[in-house]
Amino acid sequence: MNANGTTTTSPSSASSSSQPRRPLRKRSSSYIGGNHRGGNLPSSQPIAASRPFLVLVALLGFALAIQFVIVFSWHHGRHDVHVLGMLEKREGGDDAEEAVDVDGETRQQQQHDLQQQQQQQQQQQQQQLRQKAARDNDVQNEILTGDEMQNDGQDGDPNSNSNSNSNDNNFNSNNLNSNLNLNLNSNQFQANYDAHHGYAYDPAHPDNLPPLPPFLNLQSILTHHAAHAEQLVRDTLSGSRPTVTGIALVLQNFLSALHESNRALAARPPPHRAQRDDVHTAFVSLARQHLQPLEDAYRGKSIFPIRDDDSIFISLASFRDHLLGDTLKGAFDQAKRPDRLFVGAVVQNCFGLHPYPGEDGVQCRTGAQVVGKDEHGHDTTKVSDAPPDRNGIDEFCSSPAHRRFCDSGQIRVLYLHENESLGPAMARYYASKLWGGETHFVQVDSHLEFYTHWDELYVSELQSAKSFPKAILSSYPPGFGKPNDGKFPSDHSPTPGARLCTCEFSTSDVEAQIIRINTGIGYKGTDDEDHPTQIPFIAAGFFFAPAEFLIDVPFDPYMPWCFMGEEIMLSMRAWTHGWDIYAPRWNWIMHQYRPGRMGLPKFWGSVGRLFGRPGPGFSNQLQLKLIKRVKYLVGYEDCCTRERLVEEGSEEVLEEVDHYAFGEVRTREQYLEWANIDVKNKRCQRIDWCNRGELE
Repeated sequence: MNANGTTTTSPSSASSSSQPRRPLRKRSSSYIGGNHRGGNLPSSQPIAASRPFLVLVALLGFALAIQFVIVFSWHHGRHDVHVLGMLEKREGGDDAEEAVDVDGETRQQQQHDLQQQQQQQQQQQQQQLRQKAARDNDVQNEILTGDEMQNDGQDGDPNSNSNSNSNDNNFNSNNLNSNLNLNLNSNQFQANYDAHHGYAYDPAHPDNLPPLPPFLNLQSILTHHAAHAEQLVRDTLSGSRPTVTGIALVLQNFLSALHESNRALAARPPPHRAQRDDVHTAFVSLARQHLQPLEDAYRGKSIFPIRDDDSIFISLASFRDHLLGDTLKGAFDQAKRPDRLFVGAVVQNCFGLHPYPGEDGVQCRTGAQVVGKDEHGHDTTKVSDAPPDRNGIDEFCSSPAHRRFCDSGQIRVLYLHENESLGPAMARYYASKLWGGETHFVQVDSHLEFYTHWDELYVSELQSAKSFPKAILSSYPPGFGKPNDGKFPSDHSPTPGARLCTCEFSTSDVEAQIIRINTGIGYKGTDDEDHPTQIPFIAAGFFFAPAEFLIDVPFDPYMPWCFMGEEIMLSMRAWTHGWDIYAPRWNWIMHQYRPGRMGLPKFWGSVGRLFGRPGPGFSNQLQLKLIKRVKYLVGYEDCCTRERLVEEGSEEVLEEVDHYAFGEVRTREQYLEWANIDVKNKRCQRIDWCNRGELE
């Protein structure tokens, strides 16, 4: 492997094919006290001065030099393999292995490397803790004592692996190094983390969900406030006294059960390893057990009373996103009323090896990075080991300028291991359940930049729509390249909005002819455009609506692993329930669009890794099955009628489907005619009324 890590030639094979052969020497009697060039060696001449001896020494030296070069090259190749990554694979190859044991190294060496990586990750995390301790002197001086931990329901033991001062049972700043000791039990880990960050759950305020630490923000409630947690779940599922924490605990129970189910499926040995239908069946069973009672309890009604204060809930699904922290900072910094912003974030990160006590974790990996071209001119890609992902929630809540929003309960967070991500549709389902009664519901991606007073501008634009309050704003925002801390650069002004006026039936095998939406003719930005005009489509990456939308169009909990199809379903469901969709006249947010060549991780690259099938192939198999749910609803009669799905044994994709179908204000057929979509012949035709802005 050369310096850029793209060569796949095995060092062992290279040595066998390119190593020069050492000359074979005949063991002649002339070299053993016999004749030298036909004559006898004079007895008075030292043997070291003889020509045969000098030749022998020279040959041995030459052979040793050759051997040294070969061994050094082989060892250097091993170093490149581990430092620069262990594979080269063609982009898009289904079921392509993401790692190749290039030099046939032993499992013992691999384990050694993993232990070194783990130690480096722990050192980085400990260094971060020390830096925070240095900044937060006030927190250091108020570290909880052992008694205070017990009073707070943490049941911590101040003498358990803590290096605590036995005189006063008090933790000090030097003790932060031991917070990530894997021998600590989860009780003490949680207590130490709470003491440092100041986030401890208060049962008296069940709607104030701690945003940190990852996973333990909810698991600690289930562990240390078990009776209280059970009561919150019962009250929430009964429909009598819902709380944000109660809903989050329902979701956490589901995710914990899914986590254990996935581990059991992944542990199956060949030839019994989990197949696509095994994984889907397990998901449906757990969703029916944990999520369906929540859906049934609030069908057709609002979970919480809807406030009348123009508050905004931001639904934010993030997959291993390094811009999550900047997006949050930009949203709050640029808002006119940041005190009225509330966030429901679903953070799907790789947290590394041993992210918290009791969890082994995984070695993080990059996305498929383009590293060159093959002999046919196609991209060659590489997936390498990577450090744990940045946690944008921690970045935001650790910022002195933003800490107060976390303290006040405005940041609600659900954490998932990235290899258990079920795709954007499911992440947005989870995020929608963290809504707490805010006036408006906004769904966005986690890599945005915001214009000054964006919140007030979008509320005013929504209210100017002729169909308000049954109106939705949606668009594909313009893109940005270099990030600017979540804010519009000073030399950037809002641009005229685009209208979502076109669609097409995908030709990708993975997307199975699903309908994809796109932009048409946008606004001109002139004064005569008095009101936003209607469009037929909702973009999943940005829409802004009154919160009543959640009553009519609840998010579907039975669409895991789907990357495509959610937009056409949102559009058709909303419109048939009587909602009109509008394009905002101006763009007050920008979005970072991310082509595959950027090499960022994608959820479909992680799904199969969990089950021993690296690469996108296993995820593609799951999506091809689940996308039939969308096609059934849209009306693909050539493949996805109920009769056909039952006949082929795919009826599980129709679980509870009627509850997430169309409304009764308008029909599916009316929508398809209005949007000029011919499902039978797989054609999207021109939508003139949309491009001309004729409908207000």
